[in-house]
Amino acid sequence: MTADQEIFLKKAMRKVGKALFQYELISEGDNIIVALSGGKDSYIMLEVLADRKKYLPIDFSLHAVHVNIEEVPYETDRQTLEDFCEKRKIPFHYRSVSIEWEDDPKLNRCFLCSWNRRKELFKACEDLKCNKVALGHHRDDMVETFLMNMIFQGSLSTMPPKLSMFDGQVEIIRPLALLGEDKLIEFARIMEYPTQKKECPYGDDTKRNAVKNIIEEMEKLNKHARNSIFKAMSNPHAEYLFPEAKKKSSS
Repeated sequence: MTADQEIFLKKAMRKVGKALFQYELISEGDNIIVALSGGKDSYIMLEVLADRKKYLPIDFSLHAVHVNIEEVPYETDRQTLEDFCEKRKIPFHYRSVSIEWEDDPKLNRCFLCSWNRRKELFKACEDLKCNKVALGHHRDDMVETFLMNMIFQGSLSTMPPKLSMFDGQVEIIRPLALLGEDKLIEFARIMEYPTQKKECPYGDDTKRNAVKNIIEEMEKLNKHARNSIFKAMSNPHAEYLFPEAKKKSSS
C-alpha cells in the first residue's frame, strides 16, 4: 500500500468517525448488528466500525449478520464472509429465509427482497439482544432517494443517518452517510475486497438509474450539485415551503 493510499483510507475513516459523532450514531453499551451483504459498502462499513471500536472512548459490541434469500440467485461466498469477520474479531451470523412472490411483472422484486432482508435483521436484533442495525447506505444513496421521493412520491424525505423504529426499541444507523460512492469504490479497490460470486438479476433499479442520470445532468450546470442537494436535506426553510394541504371534510 502506498503512502497516498494510506492517507486516503485514513481520511475516509475520519469521515465515518465524523458521521458517528455528528449524528450521534453510537452510544455507550450499544449492541449493533452490521448488515453484511458481501458488497463493497457492507465490507467497508464493518471494516471501519471494527477500526473505530478500537479508538472510540465508549464500549459497544458488533455482530455481522448476513441474510440469504433462498429464491434469489444471488450468491456470496459464506466462508469468505466468515473469514473476513474472524480476522476482525467480529461474530458472524448467517441467516437464510424463504419468501413467496407471484410471477407478476408489476411486482418490484428488489423492494420485496430488501423488505424481507430488513425484516430478518430485526428478528436477529431480538435474538441477539441488539438495539441498532447498521446499514451500508452512503451519501449518494441518500441524495438519489431524496430526489426519487420528490419525483415519484411527492415527499421531501430520504434515508436519514439515524431512524428510530418500533417505539424506540431499535434504531437504524447509516455510518457511511458522509461518504460518496466514488470514495467507497476507491476504498474497496485499495483493500482488494472479494467480489460476489453471482450478482442479483433483480438489482437493476430503472428509476434509481434514471435519477442518477438526472444528477449527472445537474452536475453539468453546477459541479457541486450533488453536495448541494445533500446539504439541502438538512437545511429546510419551512417559511418558504407550502403548508400541508387541508383535507376535505367527509361530512
